[in-house]
Amino acid sequence: MRELLIATGNRGKFEEIRAMLCGLFERFYYLKDFEGFELEEDGRSYVENAMKKARKAGGRFRIRALADDSGLEVDFLSGRPGALSSRYGATDEERIERLLRELEGVPLERRGASFKAYIVYFDPFKERHHIFFGRLNGYIALKRKGGNGFGFDPVFYVPELGKTLAQLEREEKARISHRGKALKCLMDYLIFLRS
Repeated sequence: MRELLIATGNRGKFEEIRAMLCGLFERFYYLKDFEGFELEEDGRSYVENAMKKARKAGGRFRIRALADDSGLEVDFLSGRPGALSSRYGATDEERIERLLRELEGVPLERRGASFKAYIVYFDPFKERHHIFFGRLNGYIALKRKGGNGFGFDPVFYVPELGKTLAQLEREEKARISHRGKALKCLMDYLIFLRS
């Protein structure tokens, strides 16, 4: 059986990744499946955080592991919150409130932003890791829209679609999102390994 540990405690992120990779693995785990095991994101970069999570979780449980670290970079805020996106508040609601407060009065055309995702795939049996990257450009909306997704999705506006990420269905989001793009690269790599 091909097993994969998705090294996150975020159920929304776990479901999103699992949905994309369900044809390549037979069984999926996430951190909440292992009582008492936690990973701290204290690195200074996306890659450092993702690498730490994948190697620590995969090595500890001897399961191939995938970890993602992603963040929102807002031009007007000089790239903040960046690698500290998950620490921008205690909850998604608090993080969005803080972001909108910091951008109050800033017109949409000056609210350019990008989501970046780095995914590390770690094989503890070969002691090898691989890094995959994805990016999505857009704007921070003036107010929340949509009820899907998680994190900053309700305020991340994609001009080509005229919607926020939270207004998209899971499949549509997976096709265009930063994480979806990084996962597509991983999927291509895994399919190549099997051929």
